[in-house]
Amino acid sequence: MNTPRTAVGPIKAVIFDMDGLLLDTEGIYSDVTQIVVERYGRTYDWSIKQHIIGRGAQDLAEYIVNALDLPITWQTFLREREPLMAERFSKALGMPGAEELVRHLKAHSIPIAVGTSSSSSGFGYKTTLHREWFALFDTIVTADDPEVGAAKPAPDIFLTAARRLGIAPEDCLVFEDSPFGVTAAKAANMTAIAVPDAAMVDSKYHHADLIIRKLAEFDLGTYGLPPLR
Repeated sequence: MNTPRTAVGPIKAVIFDMDGLLLDTEGIYSDVTQIVVERYGRTYDWSIKQHIIGRGAQDLAEYIVNALDLPITWQTFLREREPLMAERFSKALGMPGAEELVRHLKAHSIPIAVGTSSSSSGFGYKTTLHREWFALFDTIVTADDPEVGAAKPAPDIFLTAARRLGIAPEDCLVFEDSPFGVTAAKAANMTAIAVPDAAMVDSKYHHADLIIRKLAEFDLGTYGLPPLR
């Protein structure tokens, strides 16, 4: 675990990534991608996935098409993927500790936002079972939001969230599970807490301010936030 960043004042707002951080969707992404690439005699595995976690849809699709030499365009890949994702994402479960942390921050009047590389339609599918606690967020920023110019690793999504919350970027803390998301948060001049997938090595998060393996491990008090317990 990294040493927490010390040159930071009390945090005034918290921004959450969604896939793999709030919702357990990464396995669904893997299953759907394998179904699509199998149609062309290809195999999707961790050697590819580790390079695309946290990317926006176009960037992700272009990488997969090129890396696996698929005989289709990235647009076709996304079209084939869409109905499979819509069916499966509606059953996505929450990640351990996610709902509890969101409710705790809301109860203590800490401004909170979601900053996700998902599209607005994807967000709708994924939160099907979680409408109540996702309604607690003060703002939701998706990759296709009209105020977002570029997806992660660009900082646009997080900067848009901070602007809507009315909080300066340097006073925001971001929870992210992907290296690209951490890059986006740091580019936005925010404090970045990495919560990686179990298969991801810490070295990929060298630019994070702190690495934890579970949301429940995070010491809120270190950053001036109300302790969970």
